Amino acid sequence: MYLIAFPLLLIPFALYLMVAYLLDMNFDTKLFSVPLLAGRSMSVSTGDLLVLLGIVLLYLEILKSTRLASRAIMDHILSFILFIVMIIVFIAVPKAASATFLMLLALSCVDVLGGFTVTIRTAQRDIAVDRPEHMAGGA
Repeated sequence: MYLIAFPLLLIPFALYLMVAYLLDMNFDTKLFSVPLLAGRSMSVSTGDLLVLLGIVLLYLEILKSTRLASRAIMDHILSFILFIVMIIVFIAVPKAASATFLMLLALSCVDVLGGFTVTIRTAQRDIAVDRPEHMAGGA
């Protein structure tokens, strides 16, 4: 799989910057509405759609982190670098000071922490399976 060492949350981050700078759109701009019961509807904005995309990609990132390989380590390093870059952009870039970007930043944090946690737990399980004497308390 070629996407194994590519941080997928780079996609909503790049889309955010493109919408903010190239399209000069507001993230509260209504894109479409979803019809609900009793004649009501729910508006979906640009920011909502970016966060939804980020959530789906976070799920895929967590699935990727279940693989224990040298590529997974590189994926974690790249995800951590993306998280640091996003923090810097959030602090330094005026157009990134929005709730949408803050939610994307939180998703990136969950990606980094969840990826490392899943990898560590998977490695512990693999060690326990390889050495069953540790499970029984033997020396």
